[in-house]
Amino acid sequence: MPSERVVTPQERPEDVPLDAALRPQTLDDLIGQERLKENLRILVEAARARGEALDHVLFYGPPGLGKTTLAHVLAREMGVNLKVTSGPAIERAGDLAAILTNLRGGDILFIDEIHRLGRAVEEVLYPAMEDFALDIVVGKGPSARSIRLKLPRFTVIGATTRLALVTAPLRARFGAVFRLDFYDVSAMTEIVERAARLLRVEITREGAVEIARRSRGTPRVALRLLRRVRDYAQVRAGGTIDVRVAEQALSLLDVDELGLDDLDRRVLRTIIEKFGGGPVGLETIAASISEEADTIMDVVEPYLLQLGFLERTPRGRVVTRAAYAHLGLPYPEEEEPPLGPLFS
Repeated sequence: MPSERVVTPQERPEDVPLDAALRPQTLDDLIGQERLKENLRILVEAARARGEALDHVLFYGPPGLGKTTLAHVLAREMGVNLKVTSGPAIERAGDLAAILTNLRGGDILFIDEIHRLGRAVEEVLYPAMEDFALDIVVGKGPSARSIRLKLPRFTVIGATTRLALVTAPLRARFGAVFRLDFYDVSAMTEIVERAARLLRVEITREGAVEIARRSRGTPRVALRLLRRVRDYAQVRAGGTIDVRVAEQALSLLDVDELGLDDLDRRVLRTIIEKFGGGPVGLETIAASISEEADTIMDVVEPYLLQLGFLERTPRGRVVTRAAYAHLGLPYPEEEEPPLGPLFS
């Protein structure tokens, strides 16, 4: 595309919330994840043709890649209502029962962080997903009896960042399981340009590419950085984002040319400076930088592994030569074993 191309602002109804306006509304609006989009399009068209509810779907992958957005898109494509909840929010089986009995035929129940559902809640969800029935125990003691309530055919869409923590019986009840991968730079650039139009921000192609390069392949990060760069451009650069403005704003935010932020560099430097580059355990790293181990595992590690800056070994995490080079640190060469005595 021509280097002088500038994305101009696009009008947006004032009564539409900003986050909702930035979220894709249909499968055609989605950028990237082409194979996933094609699979979902087939799933939707087949369900529509049969006049049935969508099959249960499970999305997994690092945070910020669009699992919640896909649930909204599928609900809109199917023309049904979407009920949103999360695993930690459903504390008792009765909470889930109340949600299920309020669903109508074809509705979608989206459960974020589904791996955090309690065991008692899962036991209620199994027959609901498989038989579309709800088993309720009425009374206590010898007079207690079980009542089975029929539920309309509905769809459960689950999302998780930790597929391994989803129990096997629950995972088996999903008819379709999809992984979301990090986006490439070209897709991220389109996402940034689309968001800039909706945010009414003028941005050059090079400025969009610069933000996209530093967004860790994650749309949520790209939108967050775009908003901060927009603020910088408004205050310091007359409102237009070009490559120079993007570089200055992102440097001020401590986001380097590969998208690593302060937390990423602290993790790498801690392993290098305190533990000789590893191997070192996750809990030890977390304690050393006063962060939660789950934050490091879910937010920091996936991108560092993708870049090849970190390795997981049976003994712990190890920083690679590429990470040393990126941080400008000398890579420790292995010492050669001493030679044995010489015999004449």
